[in-house]
Amino acid sequence: MLLPPVPASPFFWLLLACVLVQLFYAAYFFWPFARRAPEAPADAPGPDAEPVSIVVCARNELDNLRRLLPLLLKQDYPAAFEIVLIDDRSEDDTYLYAQQLAQYYPTTVRLVTIDRTPDGFAPKKYALTLGIKATRYARLLFTDADCIPATNQWLRLMQRGFSQKDGADVVLGFSSYTEAPGFLNQLIRYETLLTAAQYLSFAWRGWPYMGVGRNLAYTRACFTATKGFASHIRQLSGDDDLLVQDAVRQGQRVAVVADPSAHTLSEPAETWAAWWRQKRRHLSAGRAYRLADRLRVGTFMLANMLFYLVTVVLVFSPNNWVPLAVVWVLRTLFVSAVYARLSRRLAQPVIVGLLPVLDAVYFIQYLALGISLFLNRTLRWK
Repeated sequence: MLLPPVPASPFFWLLLACVLVQLFYAAYFFWPFARRAPEAPADAPGPDAEPVSIVVCARNELDNLRRLLPLLLKQDYPAAFEIVLIDDRSEDDTYLYAQQLAQYYPTTVRLVTIDRTPDGFAPKKYALTLGIKATRYARLLFTDADCIPATNQWLRLMQRGFSQKDGADVVLGFSSYTEAPGFLNQLIRYETLLTAAQYLSFAWRGWPYMGVGRNLAYTRACFTATKGFASHIRQLSGDDDLLVQDAVRQGQRVAVVADPSAHTLSEPAETWAAWWRQKRRHLSAGRAYRLADRLRVGTFMLANMLFYLVTVVLVFSPNNWVPLAVVWVLRTLFVSAVYARLSRRLAQPVIVGLLPVLDAVYFIQYLALGISLFLNRTLRWK
């Protein structure tokens, strides 16, 4: 039996190198994290005696707060907890609603009102800073007004993360998006899964680099050690990932809580334009990452983007079609199996048959986002 000739094209060897990089990340980071033992259930004995401050920053989020705050008040937690709601220059009835709750739950709900943001300061970071100063307790748990906890065990499980690593200072959680019809929703949830695969598995391996403000916890001492958001207070994004960056620089210990009962749920963008604006804002913080983190994340993203770009080149070379097909099939089968296992571990379901399409569209979109940020760095907050 004659084997197909070895391709001479340097593009094929570049493609193979990209695949090897992807397989390394999948085998060393993603697959072991997906297969790690489940975390202890909420009803298992655990250190639940520490009081916690839940911090929520809201701007014109009345409808979302009406859904979120009752769920926070129903959290099953044996120790004391408070909800610090920051009304950041709202023009709806957020203040009146929060004031009514604060009067009805005077020991649990506290209201911090922001009338204006100093010139040049990132609005959310300034609001969060004032909110954190108003908290009573040493452990702080953050979520956004447009999120809800997946269960009433969210607070209990997230705060247990502080007991990992002989006392963690930062706890990274996962925030998923709800399912809805349409390809955009599939893509958003796939992107969320892949982002989580990176920041959670890297942290689990000992290289934390980011978290998401929709489900993030840290101590007041950690916030003090990083001098709050001082290093990036004028940068619009980064109240979550850049805070984690500063915390790691200060030697703060980072733990991961990925149990589905500790997730938060968000409503995804409903239009491509809204998702595009959201992702531009999120990616803009990456320039401030540590060099090692930029290289680690960048290598993975670059390998995937080059994989698709080089494929386009090789498609026009008939001599490379057979080896190209073999590499494509093997890579797609392995990567899809790993991502499918991750989706089950994080309870973020994806249609397995769509994974190759979602993967290609996502990385092409990511390349376009990078070009967009390079050409135009203007961002805006809601």
